[in-house]
Amino acid sequence: MISGAIPSINSVYSSSAVTAGKPVVAGAREPGPVAPSLEQDPSSSVHKSAGDPRNVPALDEAQLRELTELKARDREVRAHEAAHKAVGGQHAGAISYDYQRGPDGARYAVGGEVSIDISPVQGDPEATIEKMRVVRAAAMAPAEPSSQDRAVAAEATQIMLQAQTDLYRQASDTYQSVSKMNDSDTKSERSSFQSVMA
Repeated sequence: MISGAIPSINSVYSSSAVTAGKPVVAGAREPGPVAPSLEQDPSSSVHKSAGDPRNVPALDEAQLRELTELKARDREVRAHEAAHKAVGGQHAGAISYDYQRGPDGARYAVGGEVSIDISPVQGDPEATIEKMRVVRAAAMAPAEPSSQDRAVAAEATQIMLQAQTDLYRQASDTYQSVSKMNDSDTKSERSSFQSVMA
């Protein structure tokens, strides 16, 4: 399982990544810096009705800045993970998010991941090559791929190169088999021709 982090707006927030599994399995998040929990006390009015402007206390300047950063991070994380999912198609699993409660009581995505099946197609190098093209494209789909996204793309490239080598070897073996059969047929024809001429 591979996971990683997208470049963050504010290093306080946690990771977002495409993860690769063999086969698709839910993966653990890569540990990273996470903002202190902003979960509210159960008795607070924010917790009782998150997002209801009538119950949200007035926010100070620092909380407003934090809220702006959380909203921006939420948009960035959702766009990043949606790009992986859209391009990964049938090879991509469900999107999973890590949330943080903002000073307004609402939950914002601050990290996430999409699992992706990066296992080769057994006995079919051509199908493996096509699958790895999709996996590589899915890993690199976001506007700003993370280092982990790049690592998944590199792994898909390696699997694709191995499949191309296997495909070449199969073609070479087939050519040699056909060539030997042709040589055998040619020798047989020469023998027949020589016996007729004699």
